[in-house]
Amino acid sequence: MNKLHHLDILIIFCYFLFILFIGIKLWRKERRSDVKSFLLAGRQLSLPSFIATLVSTWYGGILGVGEFSYKFGISNWLVFGLPYYVAAAIFGIFIAKKARSLELYTIPHQLEKAYGKTVALIGAFFVFVMTVPAAYVLMLAVLLKFLFGLPLIWGLIIGTLISTCYVLIGGFKSVIRTDIVQFSLMFASFLILLPVAYFTYGGFNFLSSSLPANHLVWHGGQGAQYIIVWFFIALATLIEPSFYQRCFAAKTEKVAQRGIFYSILFWIFFDFLTTFTGLYARAILPNLNDPVTSYLVLAQKLLPPVFFGLFLTGLLATIMSTIDSYSFLAAMTFGRDLLWRLKNEDSTQNIKLYTRIGLLLSGVLAIVIAYYAQSVIRIWKDLGSIGTPALVIPMVTSFFPKLRMDKKSVIVSIIGSALISGVWVFSKSFNAGNYLLGIEPIYPGLGFAGMMFVFCQIKQILVNKDIVHL
Repeated sequence: MNKLHHLDILIIFCYFLFILFIGIKLWRKERRSDVKSFLLAGRQLSLPSFIATLVSTWYGGILGVGEFSYKFGISNWLVFGLPYYVAAAIFGIFIAKKARSLELYTIPHQLEKAYGKTVALIGAFFVFVMTVPAAYVLMLAVLLKFLFGLPLIWGLIIGTLISTCYVLIGGFKSVIRTDIVQFSLMFASFLILLPVAYFTYGGFNFLSSSLPANHLVWHGGQGAQYIIVWFFIALATLIEPSFYQRCFAAKTEKVAQRGIFYSILFWIFFDFLTTFTGLYARAILPNLNDPVTSYLVLAQKLLPPVFFGLFLTGLLATIMSTIDSYSFLAAMTFGRDLLWRLKNEDSTQNIKLYTRIGLLLSGVLAIVIAYYAQSVIRIWKDLGSIGTPALVIPMVTSFFPKLRMDKKSVIVSIIGSALISGVWVFSKSFNAGNYLLGIEPIYPGLGFAGMMFVFCQIKQILVNKDIVHL
């Protein structure tokens, strides 16, 4: 446990009280709200709110970013930055407006519209697993352990309860209102720490003389395959539930598209702040036993009370804004796309209840996965390597009728690519810690999905030719 000044504890306590107050304040309104209001805030999301909630939601892996930049330097910007900017831009150009125009609720809702109920249920299972916020719950538990000395399991339980209780009450409106505050806090925290490090120790000359040589090289000493694989994992952006939810909730198609592009600019700036803060952490504290705490130890060393409390609150806000959003997305998927569909109910009156049940279930699963995995990057990489090949091609092509596969092929593609990548992920357990054939798991899964897509296109061309000849 690290001894905190009482003013720092007070700031953190006030933050927790504030986000709980937002959920409680919305309780009366949401008891009488319809499903559209509870799940999508009535589709009235403005541009500033769109940006704040998307930027803060998609950046919950702050301690993982600190660990990576501490170990591998500016390659953090390449691995966790550039691939995702490109993928987000593709989403903004080709999908954002289409998604908003459809007036849907979730990814499985779109899959049902394009391919039918069976594909929607299969897709819902994968979306649910991918949105369970295990990695972010783990980061929050690590932070609580560092600050208050809590055992990991209690950090996981307490962190999950704090991050989801107000969403249980207020739905998506609670997510939006807390995200606006958390967006401000996440930027403020690093705008406090990075300038202090710069003016205390110096600029680039200090970094270049204090860092290992590879830390200022684009690849950070990593192999080409390791870096390239993150460009493929970033394709998960095209099936990113938080992107679709924000687009479905946006006031207009223009808000959805512009919101994506403005968000990319904010991510670029925030990655600059976090990457260079990680470089200063390595230069100033070269012998940390646990690099995942690099930001925390650096802030504790450089910042006085109150400012340290604000920085800690910013870290908490960054993580919790992602936990609440992903927990709610997992809950929506379970409640509306799995339980409600399986029950074949015509009325939507029970969807809010099912969603709240899903929120509790996603919290329990997040705790279990986080406790046994105990590695943020492993959770990101493994789930991304299985879920992305399964869903990316069926989901993206669902918006373009001429490119859609037939329903049976889609089912084979989703299940087959997930099983293949899954075998590769677990091959480390029986192959001396190495993947089969030394190939990253996402490649064989994407290869199978790509072959299924090409097969269907060729089959469609041949069918059309036969029709023309007839």
